[in-house]
Amino acid sequence: MAKSCAALKREYSMRNPVKPMGEKLIFSGVGENDVYNIASPLRTSDGLVIPGRVEPRADGLASVIRFFERRNERYELLEDVASLPLQDPFHACIQGFLVVGGVYVHKDAQGELTGWETRFYRGIDIRSLSLFAKGPQNMKDIRLVELQDGRVGVFTRPHGLPDARAKIGYLEVETLAQLTPEIMEQAILLDDLFLPEEWGGANEIHLLEDGRLGVLGHISCQTGTDTLHYHAMAFVFDPVTRTYTEPMIIADRACFPEGPAKEARLWDVVFTGGMIRNNDGTATLYVGISDAEAAKVEIPDPFCVNHPG
Repeated sequence: MAKSCAALKREYSMRNPVKPMGEKLIFSGVGENDVYNIASPLRTSDGLVIPGRVEPRADGLASVIRFFERRNERYELLEDVASLPLQDPFHACIQGFLVVGGVYVHKDAQGELTGWETRFYRGIDIRSLSLFAKGPQNMKDIRLVELQDGRVGVFTRPHGLPDARAKIGYLEVETLAQLTPEIMEQAILLDDLFLPEEWGGANEIHLLEDGRLGVLGHISCQTGTDTLHYHAMAFVFDPVTRTYTEPMIIADRACFPEGPAKEARLWDVVFTGGMIRNNDGTATLYVGISDAEAAKVEIPDPFCVNHPG
C-alpha cells in the first residue's frame, strides 16, 4: 500500500532531524529570465555544463533549454550552443549517443496551452543534437537508461488514469529507433508508489553495480484548491523481476534557502533534476525550487547500500 507524501515526509524528518542546507546556483547570460528545473551537470569538452529551463518570470510557456558552463562560482551561458524549444531538461548516455530531452508545449493561436509531449534529441555532444523521437501526447517525465545488457530501459508517466492522477511505467526496447509513442504506451505500470490523489515521476535513472536501477524522481500532492507540494524522492527498481523498493523522500523545500516563487501556490516545489554520486556515500542533488531558481544540496547517497532508507 502506498504511503502519502505526509507520511514519507515524516519519515524523512525522523531520518534527518537536522536537514542539510543547500545553496542556490547563479546563472549569467540570460538577462532577467529565470533559470530553474535544471538537469544534473554534464562533463563536456567545455567542462562542467548544466542544461536549464530558461523563461521570463511572468510567462511559464515561453521556455527554452539553454546550456551553461561552470566558471568559478557561477554558470555562464554557452552562447554558441543552440537552444532547444523545451521545458525541464534531462539527459542520458544511450548506446553511444548523448540524449537530451524535455517537454514541448503545444499552444493555440492565442498562445494558450493546448497540450504537451516529451521530445528527445541525440548527438555526439551538445552541439550536434537533433530531434529523433517524441513521446505520447500529454505525457511528461519519460526517462531513459542503458541497461547492463545494452538494451534501453524506459520509464514513462501516464496521467489522468481511472484509478490515479499519475503512475510511473516501465518498458524496454532494443534500440533508440524503437522509441515510439505507441511502444511507450505499452509500459507496465508500477502500483503502490503513490496514493490515487497524489502523483510523481522519474527524473533521472542511475544504473547500479548490481544491474538494478536507481530511480531519482519527485512525489507530489496538493492542498487547498491549488497549492502544490513537490519533494525529491528515490527508489530502486529491478528490471529483471520488475520489483521495486518503497520510495523515500530525500529532500524538501526546507533544504534550500528561501526565495521567490513563480506563483504563490508554487512556494513548496522542489523539482528533482539529477544527482552526482560521490565516492564517500554522499551525493550532490540538483533541483529547481519554487519554479523560479535552481539549487544543489549534499545528501546521503540514496542508492548506497548503507543508506538508512
